[in-house]
Amino acid sequence: MHIYKPTKEEILAAAGKTVHDVIAPDLKVLFCGINPGLYTAATGYNFARPGNRFWPTLYAAGFTPRLLKPHEQQELLTYGCGITNFVERATGAAAELSRAELMEGGKLLKEKVLQYKPQVVAFLGVTAYRTAFGMPKAVLGLRPETIGETQLWVLPNPSGLNAHYPPAALAQVFRELRVSY
Repeated sequence: MHIYKPTKEEILAAAGKTVHDVIAPDLKVLFCGINPGLYTAATGYNFARPGNRFWPTLYAAGFTPRLLKPHEQQELLTYGCGITNFVERATGAAAELSRAELMEGGKLLKEKVLQYKPQVVAFLGVTAYRTAFGMPKAVLGLRPETIGETQLWVLPNPSGLNAHYPPAALAQVFRELRVSY
């Protein structure tokens, strides 16, 4: 399958667009990103920007038996995984989101989790988690709080911009989540 690569104009025009969740009831893990980037919104596939390490990390951590491409995102459901975001609207950078948007996203996410009942929600980015849930001292890893019966984990953001976590270290922390359930 030929992978669609958006033009610069299409990427810029994607501001404010949304990308569909990959979600179903009773998942093992629902990965929660911050919000779609412009490249992702232009393609319509989660974590689509070349250089984003989400898909390679899922494979390296053992969530998928092979490296999936963004256009294969629906296949995640067959492995008990899904994707959602705190904020639906696409931006050029997460820094463009307001505190109020992230807090509102946290409320909407709670409703979604109570409806779909995943075993675990894995938040991809500690800063967004802290803001959305008013937990300024939250750290990476398993959280003591839950949403209903759902456990909460905070993982590093897989963006290629997150230099604190090289690919092997990123895969290791994702693997810690995978082997926990």
